[in-house]
Amino acid sequence: MTRILMVLSASDHWTLKDGTRHPTGYWAEEFVVPHNEFRTQGVEVVVATPGGVAPTVDQRSLNPEMAGGERKATAFRDYLDAIATELARPMVLEQAVGHVADYDAIYIPGGHAPMEDLAGCQPLGELLVQFFDTGRFVTAVCHGVAALLSADRRNGGWLFEGRRMTGYTNEEERLVGLADRAPWLLEDRLRERGADFKPGAPWEPHVVVDTNLLTGQNPASSQAATDRTLSELRVHNAL
Repeated sequence: MTRILMVLSASDHWTLKDGTRHPTGYWAEEFVVPHNEFRTQGVEVVVATPGGVAPTVDQRSLNPEMAGGERKATAFRDYLDAIATELARPMVLEQAVGHVADYDAIYIPGGHAPMEDLAGCQPLGELLVQFFDTGRFVTAVCHGVAALLSADRRNGGWLFEGRRMTGYTNEEERLVGLADRAPWLLEDRLRERGADFKPGAPWEPHVVVDTNLLTGQNPASSQAATDRTLSELRVHNAL
């Protein structure tokens, strides 16, 4: 059976420039859409967090105005309720290091929380190097792309330097009102590290593929990123 390691942040906040904590977590759509679709397609999904801490959903992502209407918000809530036991006991991320042969891909949803912990998570960085260098698929969506920043090689170089990718843009951060308060911006940091950053229009689905790296720009890209991941797995006979 195809297996995907889905990594969520263990943080329930993002520390802003002034030191205040912005309540956050994973973004419901960015987790529910791939988790549900993968399972529907017969893929085993293993949810992991740093330290095995139960992840927190960003409550804003369950509001109808942010989720895309009451129907979608209700569907997200119902789905999360149905898998509450699984989410309460995620795998300890650190235990996956050295065991990438057990998985066909790694998938990292967003929400602002990855900016707090996954961007500098050394065990996750080791995993990303192992996944990418063995030809396994690495997918990250929205602020989940911040996790890619953790992937440094032993010689100090960044694993994804020069790679085409996208992620939550400076413009989108500005439009939600957090750009001026952010300690750093994802697009800026990725460019500084040497990414070939490819932004799309704000809030529109946008996915960029570079070999076995797949990135989605925002919550609206969740379905497209999931579909492309499944398509690549089929092409490579991993599904």
